[in-house]
Amino acid sequence: MTTHQHFVTTSLAGLQRDTPPMRLFEKAKRYGIWNPSDIDFRQDAADWQRLDATEREVLLHLTSLFQAGEEAVTADILPLIMTVAAEGRLEEEMYLTTFLFEEAKHTDFFRRFLDEVAGARMDLTHFHTPSYSAIVYSALPAAMQALLTDRSPAAQIRASVTYNMIVEGVLAETGYHAYLTALERNGLMPGQCQGIRLLKQDESRHIAYGIYLISRLLAEDPALWEVAEATMNELLP
Repeated sequence: MTTHQHFVTTSLAGLQRDTPPMRLFEKAKRYGIWNPSDIDFRQDAADWQRLDATEREVLLHLTSLFQAGEEAVTADILPLIMTVAAEGRLEEEMYLTTFLFEEAKHTDFFRRFLDEVAGARMDLTHFHTPSYSAIVYSALPAAMQALLTDRSPAAQIRASVTYNMIVEGVLAETGYHAYLTALERNGLMPGQCQGIRLLKQDESRHIAYGIYLISRLLAEDPALWEVAEATMNELLP
């Protein structure tokens, strides 16, 4: 049985508030407390009824990618939290608790849209292409679950590059930008637009943490850049 030997917050060190993880924690407390259940989807539902079949198909396709992606990053973050906790990095662990909470909210948000706006009580996995599935279904959980048995800096680099840089930074951010721009340009779905804007604020903090984590690991061992580069090349050939 593992026992606690000491607690950071009752030691001389205390919390290191002037560090990137704690600054992100402060921002999460200030800007991340929004409730998907408070978003008004009534106009969105009316807009949906005016869309033709092709337009509905496009929105369902994109939303299904976001929905599965948010569920995946919610499910797969725990090994990283366990890793930084095992290393005694309390400030990072504290920030990552907000990270998990926010990903769970994003999962809730997209499901509300599918249920209350699109009425999409159907299997949407046919929208998930082989290239999408290779990353979200396979590479992401593999990189994150590897931390359960290998907490080495190299394994952490692979996990963060996959999760923060590729899934969040490349796939999600570019997708959200295009999705939001299209809706705003056409004056559609104000509730969905509001949620995406709030979600993008959360994701900016998540990506910032990934940059911090990778930078910290590379500062400790510059040779790990080869691992980061290889992971990026593998996932984005």
